[in-house]
Amino acid sequence: MSSPDTFAHVRAESLFVDDLPEPAGTLHAAVFGSPVAHGAIRAMDVESAAMAPGVIAIFTARDIPGENQLGVIIEDEPLLAEDEVHYVGQPIAVVVAESSAQAREAVKRIAIDIDKRPPEFDPRRAAARGDLIAPARTLSLGNVDEAWARCATIVAGRVDSGGQEHLYLETQAALAIPEARGRMRLYTGTQSPSVVQRVAARILACPMHNIEVEVQRLGGAFGGKEEQATPWAAMAALAAQNLQRPVKLVLLRHEDMRMTGKRHPYSTDYRLGLDGNGRFLAFEATYYQNSGAAADLSPAILERSLFHATNSYFIPNVQITGMCCRTNLPPFTAFRGFGAPQAMFVMESAIAAAAEILNIPALQLQQANLLRPGNELPFGMRIEGDASRRSFETALARFDVKARREEIARHNETSPYLKRGLAIMPICFGISFTNTTLNQAGALVHIYFDGSVSVSTGAVEMGQGVLTKLRRIVAFALGIAETRVRLESTNTTRVANISPTSASTGTDLNGAAAVIACRLIMERLKTVAAALHDTTPERIAIREERVWIGDTCGPLDWHTLVQTAYSQRVDLSAHAFYATPDIHYDKKNEKGHPFAYHVCGTAVVEARLDALRGTAAIESVQIIHDAGRSLDLLVDRGQVEGAVVQGIGWLTIEELVHSPEGRLLSDSLSSYKIPDFHFAPPRIEVDFLEDPSAPGAVMQSKAIGEPPFMYGIGAFFAIRAAMRSVRDIPCDLIRAPLTNEQILRQLEGLPPAE
Repeated sequence: MSSPDTFAHVRAESLFVDDLPEPAGTLHAAVFGSPVAHGAIRAMDVESAAMAPGVIAIFTARDIPGENQLGVIIEDEPLLAEDEVHYVGQPIAVVVAESSAQAREAVKRIAIDIDKRPPEFDPRRAAARGDLIAPARTLSLGNVDEAWARCATIVAGRVDSGGQEHLYLETQAALAIPEARGRMRLYTGTQSPSVVQRVAARILACPMHNIEVEVQRLGGAFGGKEEQATPWAAMAALAAQNLQRPVKLVLLRHEDMRMTGKRHPYSTDYRLGLDGNGRFLAFEATYYQNSGAAADLSPAILERSLFHATNSYFIPNVQITGMCCRTNLPPFTAFRGFGAPQAMFVMESAIAAAAEILNIPALQLQQANLLRPGNELPFGMRIEGDASRRSFETALARFDVKARREEIARHNETSPYLKRGLAIMPICFGISFTNTTLNQAGALVHIYFDGSVSVSTGAVEMGQGVLTKLRRIVAFALGIAETRVRLESTNTTRVANISPTSASTGTDLNGAAAVIACRLIMERLKTVAAALHDTTPERIAIREERVWIGDTCGPLDWHTLVQTAYSQRVDLSAHAFYATPDIHYDKKNEKGHPFAYHVCGTAVVEARLDALRGTAAIESVQIIHDAGRSLDLLVDRGQVEGAVVQGIGWLTIEELVHSPEGRLLSDSLSSYKIPDFHFAPPRIEVDFLEDPSAPGAVMQSKAIGEPPFMYGIGAFFAIRAAMRSVRDIPCDLIRAPLTNEQILRQLEGLPPAE
């Protein structure tokens, strides 16, 4: 059954922040950002801007009544720069005018004098001089130093992966409305309502209960609105409080691209050792994460990189080190996969290098080293279940990989310019916030007199279908039709202390809390029904909106039961709380059990290469994916397909380009390529793993949003396999994205361009 949101979307009736009716007297804000990447502010002249038509006020750091600080993990990022600037586009002032056009025109009149300092954009150089956002972290398993002597083959190299623009449909936006008694209502497009609430209260020097954050839906996010929706809401709130008028701030596309962070670029050195049978014995890696100018979520993202460094493989001896390197670019931030794709790409690059040196198929090494039940991961958690191996072997058989490899080899021998390549991409992705504290959620359920149901949770709908799944969960828990259930907007006054809707945990956490709330009410309803039927509550069940006594369907329906309970003054509301059990992590010893479960799967990716032109395309992606007991196959299939295309885009066409001065050059859709309908593989086939089990997830469904992104990594190696049918491609330096320009360079025998 389609959700109400689906109908609203296709009819263009859905309201996003910029669509909301503006209260009378609403003003509009625009942001003045730093024109240079690094320097000290000597002076700023806003007089001309203040005199511009329609301008009401201009706010700078000195107008902030509270603390000028955005940082949540590390407090190192001001809302508005005061003495120094650290990246091009860093907000310095907020101009408020009668219209957005007037505000932007006034921004152009601001004059600033900055003593420029040499910027740094390279994470390796930043690390060399000790400019780290947080101390380096190292995870280890076994004894790497001792293992090298036992290796028959050792490969080493460097892997660089680029950033990625979120390019959500709805840009960053907020509407701040001052209310009586010092209250402030914020309509904002954020994945983290409580973070916006907390930071706005910090900026305005007021208690959090004075800030109400309302989130109806997001026009996409992909992680880009987890932390980075916060400053724009806080700026709008600052202006609204000072002027006591509503203030709206909506970034234009090029402003959004220039002033917000992207996926983290990584540069990594690795070494992989194998025994004579192709078994991995040792793995060592150092990850240089380009974190940008401030922490944002970089330490947490690096942690997940370390947790996923070995992907789907067991390696008994591991030593991996990660560093958050401070540079003069906008703070990089969360993006689908949250650091895991960068680490998995390194692992697959190491396997490709070993396979090429040994002159054997990469899938032979992959299959020989897949995780088995009980295998220990570098951070101490042991693998449960055998989904990694089952999905891999199922994919090989179902998609006829052996015969296709042979057919591709024959094709490449006879076709001088049009080549094909095949790659296998297994994944193993942990589900839970790596910050244990965040693995909690609340839910508020009301059953009304007419039998309809209202549900409030902390889950934010951003196109991923979480509300569809929550509606289904609640309907199932109450034994009623989904049409009776309404999911309310996300609001910090109905549900407090909301964890972000990210890490693929939205359904798991909020769904589990909603189930608990439903059970509390159901216990009361069963007591009422039992008294009416002269039986015990244990014998009562509600299915298909009827009251059942044991195996017998009774005369009482849902509507009558609810009205009876109400007449008996039975509470038909419940708040419930859920905290993921049995997860923990000791950062001192770097050991623990940080995930509730893992999601596994395998993709078979086939590429086509025109060696004469240096162009490539992905012909097909066929996937065996473990989604547990899917709550909605259509939603899950859509998430897998969308994630795969996004992953392919990251590694093949999406390229961030900056000027030598640190200005983003790929700041529009004319200069930044993204996957579109024509780019997507003509064939994407998704089969869900049979006989799944997911004891750590709600209703045995498994998280779906992030894991499939990593299947896109297979596209890089499928194209590389096709390229190697033309000439040997060195494996000591692997760099993504593998754009057409890079393909042509390497086919001509040149190294990948910086």
